[in-house]
Amino acid sequence: MIVKKCLLGSLAALSAVFFIGTKTIAQQKKADYTKYYVSNSGNDNNPGTIAAPFRSIQKINRLNLKPHSIVYFKAGETFKGTLIIGADKAGAVGQWIGFSSYGNGKATLSADSGRSISICKSANVVVRKLKLTGLGRKTGNRENGLAIINSENVKVENLDISGFQKSGLLIDSSSSVYCDGVFVHDNGSAGITVEGRNSKKDSRNIKIFDCRAENNPGDPTKLDNHSGNGIVVGHCTYVTIEACTATNNGWDMPRIGNGPVGIWCYEADSVTIRYCLSYQNKTSKGGADGGGFDFDGGTTNSIIENCFSYGNQGSGYCIFQYWGASSWHDNIIRNNISENDGTVSDSQAGLYIWNSSDDPKQFYNCKVYGNIVYNSKVAAISFSDKSENGGFDFSHNVFVAKDSLIKGRDILGKCRFEGNDWWSLQSGFNAWGIKSFKAWAMKYQQEKKNRRLTGFNIDPKFNEPDLTRFTAVSQLHSFPGYQFSKSSALKKHFGGDLEPADFLNRGYQF
Repeated sequence: MIVKKCLLGSLAALSAVFFIGTKTIAQQKKADYTKYYVSNSGNDNNPGTIAAPFRSIQKINRLNLKPHSIVYFKAGETFKGTLIIGADKAGAVGQWIGFSSYGNGKATLSADSGRSISICKSANVVVRKLKLTGLGRKTGNRENGLAIINSENVKVENLDISGFQKSGLLIDSSSSVYCDGVFVHDNGSAGITVEGRNSKKDSRNIKIFDCRAENNPGDPTKLDNHSGNGIVVGHCTYVTIEACTATNNGWDMPRIGNGPVGIWCYEADSVTIRYCLSYQNKTSKGGADGGGFDFDGGTTNSIIENCFSYGNQGSGYCIFQYWGASSWHDNIIRNNISENDGTVSDSQAGLYIWNSSDDPKQFYNCKVYGNIVYNSKVAAISFSDKSENGGFDFSHNVFVAKDSLIKGRDILGKCRFEGNDWWSLQSGFNAWGIKSFKAWAMKYQQEKKNRRLTGFNIDPKFNEPDLTRFTAVSQLHSFPGYQFSKSSALKKHFGGDLEPADFLNRGYQF
């Protein structure tokens, strides 16, 4: 199956980059490692064995850890302070330094107003099976939960991070970082942030897999820019976000203006977002955005594929270029679903195109194909008053809207629509005030090739066009919706079901 092949390929590549798999510590022979244990019942003057453990994070900070060392915190207990992992605590290739819990469950590292873990100028570090907590984004914390800065070959997995004013997980100017099974919730600025200083190469080779960003409402101190994002990556290259979920983020951004998005990137190259679910994300009252997925300013050579978006206040899929960003070009949005997105923000549609640079030479070459945009409340596509572009291609999509299918106009007329199906639930067809599909195609020279009509105006008659029962990617294998019903006349024209429906029918194989 296509999904299995993609996943197996990504995992093979991952093994080559990170040297060890998801059971990094457990798969090594016990004799290979020097092990230290920390428990509330211990004493920092002890030798740190399981029988005579250390007591505090501060003791671990003072240790000169060597490669092939593991520090275990006792599950079910809380340890206060910031765990500092610097250059003096770096592993070597194939000889990692690890931090984890022992016993049933997770140990809690409580940071109060600061960070729980700081990994700075280090390498070959594994952090897993821990709970990181701060005082809360409005109740005393001022930091990120886990910060990975100027480091390489770092793996974090099976973490629970909450209560931090900034990001739950920050990856800054680092390379070869793998995040697996991280739950980031109830933080301020974002669940997960990847960033750098100036260049798209500052952070590189990042994999974010099976992570969940939920209820990260906004940073109360950030009054000059967006906050409350689920997963946001910028100043980076070669980043994959796979099988992740973002929901209920952004609802308490403390400003009106550009807003948060569930999963998105900016000033980024070669980003792949796939098999992800972004739903019911929000923005501040009167604020912009609040969407599901977004390729924002300066994004190049990137792909959003086989993703699912529903009930977001902003559009499900955003194609944006902001003033001052580097050029936006050569991006693909394919085989995705948007359902009833964009009903609150200014987009009022499932897919939104916006360019505040006013320069089409900065905003060009986007291919949008194989998608389903289903909206029983507003439009399918929205062009902002500022949407000048150098040419986008829309093909083999199904666009369903409440009534008017397109909000706004393609100002320069450089977008090309070919082989798409258009259906207005109220009018059959309604675009730019024209209620005849053929008349619209003829007037604007769309949906035509070699003087022949290529598009369709047919009710797709999907089975169960309703994603709202699903709250995680792993649940989607049981969903039969968005396949053409037996009575659908569109199926023969499209040569079978679209890939999103095919993906839903087969399910994602973790």
